[in-house]
Parts: sequence; structure tokens; C-alpha cells
Amino acid sequence: QLQFVESGGGLVQPGGSLGLSCAASGFALGYYAVGWFRQAPGKGREEVSCISSNAEGSYYADSVKGRFTISRDNANNTVYLQMNSLKPEDTAVYYCGAIMWHETSCPRGGYYYWGQGTQVTVSS
Repeated sequence: QLQFVESGGGLVQPGGSLGLSCAASGFALGYYAVGWFRQAPGKGREEVSCISSNAEGSYYADSVKGRFTISRDNANNTVYLQMNSLKPEDTAVYYCGAIMWHETSCPRGGYYYWGQGTQVTVSS
């Protein structure tokens, strides 16, 4: 059974840090590009970051550049998102998505495996 599970969300104060994980089971994540997305209440889903299957390519939305870092461990079928200097506007449900992708660059959409999401709340 294919599964994609996010973890690591929670409540953090502004300026704090959180590390999210996205673990895949039932398929070899090393063949897939993985993106992190978020959706805040009343807003559409926004792509935050992406990493190519071999980790040679990545993408960050302007809103998170310099604060978030994406990485992956294909041996453990897991992708990570380290979030530093968090702001209240980072509050959202964070999802990971995967697409089989062999290019060094990140794909522009088309993700078809999705996790259930993990809540990140940045508040004092």
C-alpha cells in the first residue's frame, strides 16, 4: 500500500524553528521529485519548496527563501523541510507531494501522491 505521511508540525512562536518530515512507504521515493506545499485558511494551496529526485535541483518560493531548507534521504525514503525564522504568515497545513521525475530541475506541477498534511501554527 502506497503511503506518504507528514510529521513534525506543531505550535511555535514567531522566530522559532520546526522540522517537517515526509516519509514514503510502498514506493521508492528516490525516483520522485518531492514538493512541500501549504494551505492557509481561506487560501489556495501554495508550493513552498521542491527537491529533485537526485537532490541536485531545488526550488523555494520567494516567501520562504533564506528561511526554509529542503533535503532528502533516499535510503530512508524521507524528505525534510527545515523551517527557521518562522512568521505568523507561515501558519498553514503543510503537505508533501510526489511525482516520478528524472530531471535535475523541479517539475512545475503534476504531483499525484499526497500526504494527509500536518498543521504548523506560528503564534505568540
